[in-house]
Amino acid sequence: MEQDSKKNVADTAQTETTSTRRKFLKSSVAAAGAAAVGFPMISSAASHSKPVVLKLQGAWGGGIFKEYAVDYVRRVNEMSGGSLKIDYLDVGAVVKTAEMQTAVSKGVIDGAHLVTAYWYSKNAAASLFGTGPCWGWTANQLLGWIAYGGGQQLYDELMTDILQLDIVGFFSGPMPAQPLGWFKKEISSVADMKGLKYRTVGLAANVMQEMGMSVVQLPGGEIQPAMERGLIDAAEFNNPTSDKDFGMQDVAKNYYLASFHQSQESFEIIFNKKKYESLSAEHKAILKYAAEAASADMSWKAQDRYSNDLVALEKEHGVKVHRTPNDIMLAQLEAWDKVLPKFMKDPYFAKVVESQKAWMKRVGAFELTNAPDYEGAYNHYFK
Repeated sequence: MEQDSKKNVADTAQTETTSTRRKFLKSSVAAAGAAAVGFPMISSAASHSKPVVLKLQGAWGGGIFKEYAVDYVRRVNEMSGGSLKIDYLDVGAVVKTAEMQTAVSKGVIDGAHLVTAYWYSKNAAASLFGTGPCWGWTANQLLGWIAYGGGQQLYDELMTDILQLDIVGFFSGPMPAQPLGWFKKEISSVADMKGLKYRTVGLAANVMQEMGMSVVQLPGGEIQPAMERGLIDAAEFNNPTSDKDFGMQDVAKNYYLASFHQSQESFEIIFNKKKYESLSAEHKAILKYAAEAASADMSWKAQDRYSNDLVALEKEHGVKVHRTPNDIMLAQLEAWDKVLPKFMKDPYFAKVVESQKAWMKRVGAFELTNAPDYEGAYNHYFK
């Protein structure tokens, strides 16, 4: 009986343990099921919420510059997973290019993709953030100054304090030194350039005027037609791909590469400040870091496209590609020396120049000391 009693107690305990285990497993499975059901419901609700949409107008109706702008837009849209969406608008879709900056500040459009030279008439210092003097630097070193040398803070000061615009801006895309451009006749000296009607923009216009040229500032799309009608004798825009797309090879056959008139430039991406500040921290970060990602990709894509199109201009269109004579480039530096003092009377302009020079004096010393003779290596294998 004692053994049976002990057995009954043990059986009862085992039954209770099994029952408890079953209850625990049931509750665990139920909880896991609820979690499994609940999580997709939350995700689904998030995925179906309306994305934040920004309208961004580009200064480009086509060509590789529009491609660069769309590359930035695509990165923003993909990084956000659909929660932030930029709608790209072509040039002139809402406002004219000259009005884009004001339109963004007033909230007529949320953002714009352009270059600072396009609003240089509002403040000459705008050109320093793109088409400024060559301190021996590249566009990548210009972007380095903006990111780490105080350039972004000076740009913000110009936007907010001086121009009093409601704008937040980023810089993206280092542009290789822009060619001197397209000439109907060959040039070999500064004397050959005097009196020619020439298209450029920004402070470069002042430099080329100082060299004796008659300068007009035209939008990119008007350059080729103006040259075709004889309204200008020579012109520059930016690079072999854009120039080829414009059809410059149809109105001139002499293409001069290398110049100090616009040896560094990058794109400016601006947003309405109130709109930007209303965004989440994640969306603000995406707008900023997408600009950096697009900048890196552009520098690589340009290597491929510009070199290919330069070959096509020569082989398929009979263009004569020249390197700009050294005496012309030296004359450009001397022209910069004459142009700058006129603008340095403005304290803000002078402050930006001194900041750039301090940056490049240090960075340039390292770069020039550290860089090997790339030309020598190239000629060793390909000359």
